Amino acid sequence: MAWYLIKLVVLLPLIALFAWGSLRLAKRMEGRFAMSEGPSSGLRIVESRMLSPSLRLAVIAFHDREILVSTSKQGLVLLGDAPARKGGSDD
Repeated sequence: MAWYLIKLVVLLPLIALFAWGSLRLAKRMEGRFAMSEGPSSGLRIVESRMLSPSLRLAVIAFHDREILVSTSKQGLVLLGDAPARKGGSDD
């Protein structure tokens, strides 16, 4: 019984630490690996910048327009839009 309690006291926090670390890593790597939507998709993220841990700016290309949005925990805010640049940065 004592051996079981010792393993529980040692391994349970270790498993919790691994779970917490993997969630933090997933949150940090979020958005780093773009998924290809195919040539027919009319939506793509042109550029994205982190301003703080909870605030991000993103330029989204959508139907020959570029839309600047701010994302945070509260949601999305449209900051501006303009016609798409023809010689812009294509990935």
